[in-house]
Amino acid sequence: MTTRPGGRSARVRDAVLAATYAELADHGYPALTVDAVATRAGVHKTTVYRRWGGVDDLLADALDQTRETPWPVPDTGTVEGDLVAVTVEIASAFGDAGVPTAVVAASFQSPRAALALQAFYAARQEEAAKVVVRAVDRGELPGGVDPVEVVRLACAPLYYRVFITREPVDAVVAERAAHAAIAAARAGVV
Repeated sequence: MTTRPGGRSARVRDAVLAATYAELADHGYPALTVDAVATRAGVHKTTVYRRWGGVDDLLADALDQTRETPWPVPDTGTVEGDLVAVTVEIASAFGDAGVPTAVVAASFQSPRAALALQAFYAARQEEAAKVVVRAVDRGELPGGVDPVEVVRLACAPLYYRVFITREPVDAVVAERAAHAAIAAARAGVV
């Protein structure tokens, strides 16, 4: 027997995982329940229990699905354009920080969510690091830079503002962070 791609199973998974994020953002991890997710998704709770077992597996699967979603790596032709595009996209995603904040908070309460969140960020950083690798290949950055560290350095100010100081981030902040990371890379700091 072969599994068919898509179909009802895929629709149910999409609905349940979207409901998981919505419930998490609205009520936080401590109040996240299978019953609430099932109701919001329009499925019976036994469907959720049978497939996911509980809220930790729901949250981990939601993060896994997000990680597996293709992300187009910017290719503007310059390291400045590419890294600014990465940071501006992240700043844009934080326009409504409800879900990202709730997911990070949940990762401190659920070891399963923490592992899934680590895998999500590791995958995104590896993808984004391609812009740095291309920049090294073009001679825009020195060969000894660590591509993932350059990306982390560019993104860190955004995460700091959103999760620590609770300040908004915008394109100006994002561009400044990208340019600081590029300057550090050119100086051989990363």
